[in-house]
Amino acid sequence: MSVPPDAKPISVETGLASWYGAPYHNRRGSNGEVYDMNAMTAAHRTLPLGSIARVTNLKTGHSAVVRITDRGPFINGRIVDLSLAAAKRADVWQAGIAKVRLEVLQTPVPVQQSGRWAVQIGGFDDESPARTLADQLTRRYRSAKVLCFASPIGEWWVRVRVRNDERKVAEEVMRETRTPQGSVFLVRLD
Repeated sequence: MSVPPDAKPISVETGLASWYGAPYHNRRGSNGEVYDMNAMTAAHRTLPLGSIARVTNLKTGHSAVVRITDRGPFINGRIVDLSLAAAKRADVWQAGIAKVRLEVLQTPVPVQQSGRWAVQIGGFDDESPARTLADQLTRRYRSAKVLCFASPIGEWWVRVRVRNDERKVAEEVMRETRTPQGSVFLVRLD
């Protein structure tokens, strides 16, 4: 990743970072590449895939420059999931989570460009409530594609792909969807 040292951030976000490793290692990520926990990559819910960002641990000052290759984290309050290598460089690895500043340095398309959007709901402890919710959402949003799938760590997720993958429609579905189990997230697919 070649980013000039004096690159000005396109946008800045502050929040919690976590990291993900072994259960996802050697599995296909959202961008189609096989995830390598030893590469300098990260997961973010809404940045365009292929974006380059600097993640700085606000407590220690350590930072890592990463490429966004995957989607997540799917835990409320967290803004980025780092690969193991990036977590070690940014001093997030041993603590598990840390408050960070995420500076977007490059994007393959403008951040505000329309993109393809969906709503992701989870993680359910087992398949039954996830399938029940998926069935309810299929009946409610007839023009949406509703998928139910398991993660590598055994959680179940429901993804609602709205007509034409439009952001405004996905945001509306997100606002209208409530479930006693699982959290609801807006996710960019591209």
